[in-house]
Amino acid sequence: MKRFNAFLIAVLMVGCISAQKAPSVHSGYPITPVPFTSVKVSPESFWGQRLKASRETTIPLAFSKCEESGRYENFVKAAHPSEEYQVGGFPFDDTDVYKTIEGASYSLQAYPDKRLENYIDSILALVAAAQEPDGYLYTARTMNPKHPHEWAGAERWAAVESLSHEFYNLGHLIEGAVAHYQATGKRNFLDIAVRYADCVCRAIGDAPGQKRLVPGHQIAEMALVRLYLATGDEKYLKQAKFFLDARGHTGRRDAYSQAHKPVLEQDEAVGHAVRATYMYAGMADVAAVTGDTAYIHAVDRIWDNIVGKKLYITGGIGARYDGEAFGDNYELPNQSAYCETCASIGNVYVNYRLFLLHGEAKYYDVLERTLYNALIAGVSLDGGSFFYPNPLSSDGGYSRKPWFGCACCPSNICRFIPSLPGYVYAVQDDQVYVNLFLSNRAELKVNKKAVVLEQETAYPWNGDIRLKVAQGNLPFQMNIRIPGWVRGDVVPGELYSYADGKQLGYRISVNGEEVSGDLQKGYLCIRRKWKKGDEVEIHFDMQPRVVKANGKVEADRGRVAIERGPLVYCAEWADNDFPVHNILLNRYPVLQVDEMPDMLHGIHTISTPVQVLSYGTDGKLALRDARLTLIPYYAWAHRGEGDMDVWIPWEVGAASALPLEAQDGQSNAIFH
Repeated sequence: MKRFNAFLIAVLMVGCISAQKAPSVHSGYPITPVPFTSVKVSPESFWGQRLKASRETTIPLAFSKCEESGRYENFVKAAHPSEEYQVGGFPFDDTDVYKTIEGASYSLQAYPDKRLENYIDSILALVAAAQEPDGYLYTARTMNPKHPHEWAGAERWAAVESLSHEFYNLGHLIEGAVAHYQATGKRNFLDIAVRYADCVCRAIGDAPGQKRLVPGHQIAEMALVRLYLATGDEKYLKQAKFFLDARGHTGRRDAYSQAHKPVLEQDEAVGHAVRATYMYAGMADVAAVTGDTAYIHAVDRIWDNIVGKKLYITGGIGARYDGEAFGDNYELPNQSAYCETCASIGNVYVNYRLFLLHGEAKYYDVLERTLYNALIAGVSLDGGSFFYPNPLSSDGGYSRKPWFGCACCPSNICRFIPSLPGYVYAVQDDQVYVNLFLSNRAELKVNKKAVVLEQETAYPWNGDIRLKVAQGNLPFQMNIRIPGWVRGDVVPGELYSYADGKQLGYRISVNGEEVSGDLQKGYLCIRRKWKKGDEVEIHFDMQPRVVKANGKVEADRGRVAIERGPLVYCAEWADNDFPVHNILLNRYPVLQVDEMPDMLHGIHTISTPVQVLSYGTDGKLALRDARLTLIPYYAWAHRGEGDMDVWIPWEVGAASALPLEAQDGQSNAIFH
């Protein structure tokens, strides 16, 4: 970490509150997550490498960028307001500090680091000093109350439904504070969050003297539920529910902010994709705690719309640059696809919560697709640079950046990746769900008794998984997810389908004896008395597959995508000596898989014969035979800028016109 200047060092001398033990809390969901702190991922595995990159590169980088970009200085200025300060940047810059601390707190729980803990405490001293006496914490106003940020409004909450992001800041403040409290037992961050939450609860609501307002950018809804679970104070749950119930009943009533109608009447994903998914996640949280099934029905309807009409093959969401928004049904352009990294994280949040509510594998099928493709494409293999949008086609001009002026995606990656181990298993009474496949050792509680599972696999490169009961001698049901890509479903619904006629299979055995049975909600369920040393061997056939989109998706007509297991593949310039846009895939492609351990941190490539369109010396269109090499989509843009395509022309009319130009006229410039 870089050293602070002398002025900052002086501020950091503020003492920190002594540590207290964090309470155990329950999510309110019928299915209980196995916390990420109980799942130790093997260091050299696919996800072990990414967790290491997050811990050693992403989080330190984000802290350094927060310092370099003046985000810490904003808190210092807020502690010493002046009319001389020019308030620049974005009014949500504070959240990058909160999100980075959240990610670092997750990392601390798995990898204790006293130096990192002390560094976080020093930052929190700055944050605490910037908080106003009544709990209000918003540096974009406090540093210069007479001339606040141009988006802030003349007074508190005046622009909260549009641009000020005061409630958005509250949401990320709470998320980071609860994570820090649970990691360290210290209340120094939690008390800051509680005071700001109390400030909002006093000012906003339906009571006399309160203002009836909702967040312009959602996240406070899910965060307030989390604060309720951490503190037991019901006013935070009531505030979360107020923010949801009042939506569509205040001055803000547009689709961009999902305020076009009351949330319980919504049935289509519209508007800003990140705001939308954060709201849907908040609806699921409130439903889980309160038992309000109307919220569940609404989110279910919206999920059907996303998965059936608005989901990219990569699991990305948000088709439009304009408004970072969902498009119309079946509007899924490739080169101009937005697919913001933050929206992919939000998509994971929603599908995870719906699984916890319903216990159906289909939600994890979408979650896994998003996780392995759209989400991790947003961060480089070394953890040091990031994408904001994630297109599915490019003529060049795309490269990951170490930071952005609007840095929501890098800091969101900071907080998501360290939490990944918490998505592997879940428990409900005497049932254990095995949802993701990665090498790990996990400590679970099944009916209050200890069970230790050890998983070994090279997934996603092959479909062989060995699951061993390392500790435990009790009866329970093990529910093993059979992925949709094994069962013949690209995603639930009819948006995508396999076009190659293949039928993949799977085998599961316990101690060498094969197990069969009908699937229940996408799971093969094995009920028995388990004992130490029992081994479950899982095999999924893993072959390259050819995928077609629904004919209503105009951008993908006459094209196909190639995937293998959970990974979507793309053709990139660096592996091919011809323009990847100007090819035609064979009608019945033969797809060859090759292991490349020294390429892009170790990948499997897929290659196949194609025909390349070009002009001959006589000016006539000519074809030549060539071999196309594809790499996993998440690994593109690591070797310079150039052509890339996920959807490969399969019919003559789908090949790009020559010379190559952006088909939609959209710029490929990274949004800053």
